Amino acid sequence: MSGQKGDDPRDASMETPFRLPPTWYADSGDLMGQSGVMLSGLIVVTRNPYLGWPVFLLSLNQYLNSHPMRTKEGASGLSNVVLCACALIASYIPMFMVQKVQPPVA
Repeated sequence: MSGQKGDDPRDASMETPFRLPPTWYADSGDLMGQSGVMLSGLIVVTRNPYLGWPVFLLSLNQYLNSHPMRTKEGASGLSNVVLCACALIASYIPMFMVQKVQPPVA
């Protein structure tokens, strides 16, 4: 045991109050990611391909501008890009599907 002052971890004079880091107070949501998911759902419901391209570009922008230190555990913007791409594909699928044409009834 050393005889230096301030070496005892049980010393009450060395206590400091618990404080959360300043970054935890401002826990803001990812608005670009949330809007991309909402608009991807809107594309699937309305099947509007013209709405799909800006939303896909919005999700790419969100993925490319994401900072790894700001994301939470396991959070990746790539899932939003895949969701928007699938919604865009789903809006174009009805254009390429072959439909049987009924002969006119005479």
